[in-house]
Amino acid sequence: MMIQKWFDAVPGDASRGLDIVRVMTALNLMAHGVHGLFDPEGVRGFGGYLSSIGFPFGVGWVWAIIVIQIASSVLLILRRLVVPACIGHLVILVAGVWLEHAPHGWYVVGPGANGMEYSVLLIACLVAVLWTYWPPRAVAS
Repeated sequence: MMIQKWFDAVPGDASRGLDIVRVMTALNLMAHGVHGLFDPEGVRGFGGYLSSIGFPFGVGWVWAIIVIQIASSVLLILRRLVVPACIGHLVILVAGVWLEHAPHGWYVVGPGANGMEYSVLLIACLVAVLWTYWPPRAVAS
């Protein structure tokens, strides 16, 4: 039966599924950076927030985040420098969870607001891609 094959299925080419995760995660994160290019008021507001919690040159940090998001996303889509691109995104996301989202709880919408669930999902996707592209260790002989 066809349904029995679904239960016994093994991946034919798991890398194709990971390619979807890699590209869609990159596109999703790129949207944040591109939006920042067209939202100077948002950049100033976020920069002011960063300055208010102790980051010097808050607007400068925001521009660095925008550049890293766009550049890392392009690299992920092109499958170039994948490990550094994942690390760039991970630093931003983990900092965002720590500084902003975790204090609001888990949920982004629904039972809560501005939580960390979405960021944690993106972090998991990036860790999966990073793990796949991490250079293998040389085997000692």
